[in-house]
Amino acid sequence: MNAKLLIALVCILQAVTAMSQATLVSGPMLGHIDMRSASIWVQTSTAARVQVRYRVVGTPRTFTSAQVLTDQRTGFCATVVLDSVEPQRAYTYDVVLDGAPVSTTLPTTFTTRPIWRFRGNTIPTVSIALGSCHYINEPGFERFDSTGKERGYGTPTGIFDAIADRKPDAMVWLGDNTYLREGDVGSRAGIFKRYAHTRAWPGSQRLFATVPNYAIWDDHDYGPNDADYTYALKHDARDAFMAYWPNPSYGIEPHQGITSTFDVADVQVFLMDDRWYRTPNARTDIPRRILGEQQLQWLIDALASSKATFKVVAIGSQVLSDNMKREGFAWSPAERDTLIAAITRLKISGVMFISGDVHFAELSKLDRPSTYPIYELTSSPLSSGVNSSEIYRTNSRHVEGTKYIGHNFGLITAQGNRGDRSITLRIVDAQGTDVWTRTVHERELR
Repeated sequence: MNAKLLIALVCILQAVTAMSQATLVSGPMLGHIDMRSASIWVQTSTAARVQVRYRVVGTPRTFTSAQVLTDQRTGFCATVVLDSVEPQRAYTYDVVLDGAPVSTTLPTTFTTRPIWRFRGNTIPTVSIALGSCHYINEPGFERFDSTGKERGYGTPTGIFDAIADRKPDAMVWLGDNTYLREGDVGSRAGIFKRYAHTRAWPGSQRLFATVPNYAIWDDHDYGPNDADYTYALKHDARDAFMAYWPNPSYGIEPHQGITSTFDVADVQVFLMDDRWYRTPNARTDIPRRILGEQQLQWLIDALASSKATFKVVAIGSQVLSDNMKREGFAWSPAERDTLIAAITRLKISGVMFISGDVHFAELSKLDRPSTYPIYELTSSPLSSGVNSSEIYRTNSRHVEGTKYIGHNFGLITAQGNRGDRSITLRIVDAQGTDVWTRTVHERELR
């Protein structure tokens, strides 16, 4: 073989290799972070070997994670677990694809949780952001309006940077975190493509990169509108959810779904699944279920055993509202009554709910005889359409002065020393300005 031909073949081989080199499509995103473990999520353009190299900020020693392989079946997503971290330390890291570090303009740092139990009366001040209903338009997949023109339901704003600016300790996505369209819900490929399209939107990347993210789902990121347990592709939807959201766990063994829980200091968040077990809305001949018996009993057990000062139950559907025009627990009163009765009977302190779905924000309050009231903070929407129906917003348990019609997110802040903790609930608009705040002391939740 002559030299010119050899050089030409080498150049072709190098070009092919460069073309097949995996790149970062989305991420990095922070997932579950604890005291001795941290999760980094990425999505690659093609199959790749993914690792993360990390070190304590200001120190030379570098750790390398185990290798994770991305493949087409999981949308080329990878969650890399860093298991050599230590509590209350700031780390910097690099994503490595096929042995080569990847350059990114996003922040690549995180801080692990501190040890605080049995160390005196000091408990860290912590904040948790929350929101729901995130819609990114895609021409060719939107519905037509009355004039026959395609009209997207999304209204991208700067809300995700506004959340990141608050520097919360966690972000809880309360469902409808992406909107499956009519062209998506009939195939596994469609579900994964919609998740990928939403995740790649530039406006959310800074939030993903700087705040640990946790999620539940509601109907639109689970399946069709008002979807229930009969959705034929529910297992494919769960695969997509697990591929894109690095929660600490998924479902209650031996059952499936996406139920999980995590702690931030003395706040425990219970991530509930309001779709996997839900009975059809049209089954008016039977007691309708949202959580299902197994999940409901798990939640009661978990609340009863929790040592957290504040026990925050995250559910996609509103729990306390009595409005029958929207899809909430007003349609499943027996299940709600069972849960509330158990909280009362077992004297479980510090319980509150957070929810999304309804495309406006409000605080609800359930007064209970001889014990503390239960609150529910509802935040919606992040970027999808805003609710314009007053009838749809009616709620006899609404707290006066807390209704907000506009893009928003919620913020929960727990502060104070042991035995003297309080929790502040906020709704914040898309520009990052507080709409309203309410503070409740822990003694008011006993």
